[in-house]
Amino acid sequence: MPTIIKNKPKINTRILTKAYRLMCTAKRMAELYEENKAICSKYVHSTSRGHEAIQLATGLQLEPQDFASLYYRDESILLGLGLNPYELMLQLMAKADDPFSGGRTYYSHPSLKRKGLTTIPHQSSATGMQAIPATGMAHGIAYLESQNLLKTKENPVVLCSLGDGSVTEGEVSEAFQMAVLKKLPIIYLVQDNDWGISATGAEMRSMDAYEFASGFKGMKRLRVDGSDFVDSFDGMKKAIAYTRKYRKPVLVHATCPLLGHHTSGVRREWYRPESDLSKHETLDPIPKMKEFLLSLGAPEDSLQEIESAAGKYVEEEFEKAMAAPDPDPATVLNHKFAPTEITKEKGKRKPKGGEKVVMVDAALHAVDEILKKHPESLFYGQDVGGQLGGVFREAANLAKKYGDDRVFNTPIQEAYIIGSTAGMSAVGAKAIVEIQFADYIWPGMNQLVEELSKSCYLSNGQFPVQSLIRVPIGAYGGGGPYHSGSVESTLLTIRGIKVAYPSNAADMKGLLKAAFYDPNPVVMLEHKGLYWSKVKGTEEAKTIEPDKDYIIPLGKANIVQRALDEKIEEGESAVIITYGMGVYWAKEASRKFPGCVEILDLRTLNPLDWEGIKEAVQRHNKAMIITEEPILNSFAESLAGRISMECFKILDAPVMTIGAENLPAIALNVDLEHAMLPNAGKVTEILTELMYF
Repeated sequence: MPTIIKNKPKINTRILTKAYRLMCTAKRMAELYEENKAICSKYVHSTSRGHEAIQLATGLQLEPQDFASLYYRDESILLGLGLNPYELMLQLMAKADDPFSGGRTYYSHPSLKRKGLTTIPHQSSATGMQAIPATGMAHGIAYLESQNLLKTKENPVVLCSLGDGSVTEGEVSEAFQMAVLKKLPIIYLVQDNDWGISATGAEMRSMDAYEFASGFKGMKRLRVDGSDFVDSFDGMKKAIAYTRKYRKPVLVHATCPLLGHHTSGVRREWYRPESDLSKHETLDPIPKMKEFLLSLGAPEDSLQEIESAAGKYVEEEFEKAMAAPDPDPATVLNHKFAPTEITKEKGKRKPKGGEKVVMVDAALHAVDEILKKHPESLFYGQDVGGQLGGVFREAANLAKKYGDDRVFNTPIQEAYIIGSTAGMSAVGAKAIVEIQFADYIWPGMNQLVEELSKSCYLSNGQFPVQSLIRVPIGAYGGGGPYHSGSVESTLLTIRGIKVAYPSNAADMKGLLKAAFYDPNPVVMLEHKGLYWSKVKGTEEAKTIEPDKDYIIPLGKANIVQRALDEKIEEGESAVIITYGMGVYWAKEASRKFPGCVEILDLRTLNPLDWEGIKEAVQRHNKAMIITEEPILNSFAESLAGRISMECFKILDAPVMTIGAENLPAIALNVDLEHAMLPNAGKVTEILTELMYF
């Protein structure tokens, strides 16, 4: 006789039966993958074995207006949401019709935008990194609600699913901090099976996630038995109802057994003692659920029939998935970027009666115009809100004008500042953010690389991330080692982001507008030494301010100085290819060779105007590249190598390069800084060598 389980919350029998069927489905899927491991382990995967109860209790209660950020063991949540085994298996086998990624990413790494189902934006191979984009989704929802821009009948909530081991990551703390600070509608579901890969909970942490979350004031917390469907369903019901009504964060800590392998590539017998496996097997949620159903009077033969039918269904789905086509290799280049509508220069660069502005004001006015025109847009970062309006006054008075919901200060959390924009983009909010100095972008690189840059490609084009990230950069006289650095070469190794670098006020405004309207992540590098044109020789960075409609397509270089035709015809000319402060060093150096030097301002480093570069090199047959970065292994050297390779036959001299000395930092003392960095005099020496080669 089964044990009669008392004091259980009442749940509709239809839901209980469905949950049991899906549990049996998930179990049979895991068994089948193991039975066919020669096929199924071609690509690494994890299963939800042991986690079925809490996951189904979650998936069965999320609604179409909701958003979810899942992790690699969450296949049962997907089944609960309404996905079928065939669709999941297409991803398991990296098939062409994988609905999430077209065969580009791992099993149970979903990206889903389907009418009638919860939206699941792309997340990386999630072990905590998804917490920030997920919190960004909740942040975006809260913002849209504050502006009456949310078009849903019911309040949406965001689910962020995490393993307990991941909660030790610093980025999770950043997410928790913002969730409680801003009172965001998010549920953090932490599934705790007491294992990492081969490390136990005792090795990894001094407290579990429930205890840890007590330090975040305003975080409601619940504990549930994640192996018990009824307890899990009741706990998740309370969490969802609370967040849906009160728009505040909840953490649900669910203890679960781990019954499968960590992944197909790290098998349980390699690291887990038999005693531990036996202990976990006593907590298997499927026998527990069966016992409960029997206690309610469900006939055993009907439960057996459910199990048999689920097994047969899974096997049929597996055969179908096996026969599905693989991706066409010709599609490998698709979806690196989402297409942008900004392909031509528009508006007036020099409107009649226009006044000259410095570059920092051109940026300020561009953001102001965007905020005025687009209520879904917002601007945040360290010190950009409130009284200060940015350490460079680049956001002066915007918070006062648009309110603290739209323009606000963040904590010192570069990872959150960058990563949250992925979540904002997924829910329809359009974020402009700022990293205070390029030297401090490094804590945000994880999010930039894993969550922003890969989203469009790995979601098969479903979730490009619209994100405009402003980054003051460069040396400006005594800024020292942590306020003077250049980072563009590092950024340019990240595929899937765009990088702009204006050298004057008009370009600043036009490029910033283009970056905002681009559906992809754009990093706007803004040289601090050009902001106010106070550095000697940079007066021309101050320009007539373009009108509000002015926009420059990313990827189009600008000839800021032309050589005379007769000098070109006589073979006495050269082109300097540069950007940012390099434009002004080039102008000063070129005075020694009047009429002989063309200066090509790249303006955008990715996408690169290769055609414009090639045409310039072909005109002059001599080329020089200037960068402010240390030259060794830099973008400038890479570009020089490409020019040398593709234009070799028409070159009359080696491609010359000049940059900073190859040192790890810029010294504080201005004389040492001057000795390290390029300047007009140093450029003149290299240019002279090139011209007389």
